[in-house]
Amino acid sequence: MIVTVQQHILQQQEDLFPAARGSFSSLLSGMTLATKMIQAKIRRAGLVDIVGSAGDINVQGETQQKLDVYANQALLHCLGTRESVAILVSEENEQPVTIDRSDTGKYVVVFDPLDGSSNIDVNVSVGTIFSILRRPDQVHGEAAVMQPGWKQVAAGYVVYGSSSIFVYTAGQGVFGFTLDPDIGAFVLSYPNLKMPECGTYYSVNEANADTFPHNYRAYLQSLRSDGYSSRYIGSLVADFHRTLLKGGVFLYPPTQKKPEGKLRLLYEANPLAFLAEQAGGLAIDGHRRILDIVPTAIHQRTPLIIGSRSEVTRFQQLTAQS
Repeated sequence: MIVTVQQHILQQQEDLFPAARGSFSSLLSGMTLATKMIQAKIRRAGLVDIVGSAGDINVQGETQQKLDVYANQALLHCLGTRESVAILVSEENEQPVTIDRSDTGKYVVVFDPLDGSSNIDVNVSVGTIFSILRRPDQVHGEAAVMQPGWKQVAAGYVVYGSSSIFVYTAGQGVFGFTLDPDIGAFVLSYPNLKMPECGTYYSVNEANADTFPHNYRAYLQSLRSDGYSSRYIGSLVADFHRTLLKGGVFLYPPTQKKPEGKLRLLYEANPLAFLAEQAGGLAIDGHRRILDIVPTAIHQRTPLIIGSRSEVTRFQQLTAQS
């Protein structure tokens, strides 16, 4: 018998959050509904007017794609109607969306609606990344969002590719579900995912290598000397999904143009770091564990080294010696 993501979430809620009374499963049900709506639009890209620029610039200084706007609206709508949601934070919105639910609003949801959207018109895999935090009692607004990643209740992503796969953790392992188009449901296809201890691939934008700090360049040279192959898609979700399944390491180093890094801490690095650690891997910013960083801004950026335990530990050892 198949196990749907809703069935799995309900079981996890009974085991992990017995006092949630259905609120946690309802929240994640809103997430899966929104991602199925997004997937349906992506599947029709090229057939309807959904590909290309929307003509606006978002808070990140990036050109919004039409699918960015649609994905953001779908998530805000599907999650905003859930009684347990108090605050929504999106890559596409400068400020948090606060919902007046002082009694029932237990959770903060942070998300990147459509990671890699600039690749959609060339049919490269894109995705949605999300993180769920518990709202501290009597704390509201932006202050409720400023929590380190180790406080995440759940995190996950959906990769929209040759198939659509929903991957999530609630702190008790990592599970993957593939969307079955015949029944319109995500069904369990990757029970208890574990990242290989060591891989054979590294993933980084080597076009910027001349602007990487010395220790990053030395690390990449050591990987090449040991026969590692380069794999880089340019869509964070797709690159991480391969790393989760195949092992290896993904890096987004600081550069001369972006010394603080490019990836966002709250809705890119934190959720993927939570997943990596739950699957047996590691995630650091070059010095610190990603999940230990206390955020100071909603759209804070960070460098990221994430992947198999062997490769990330190797970076730490090489950096310590230099």
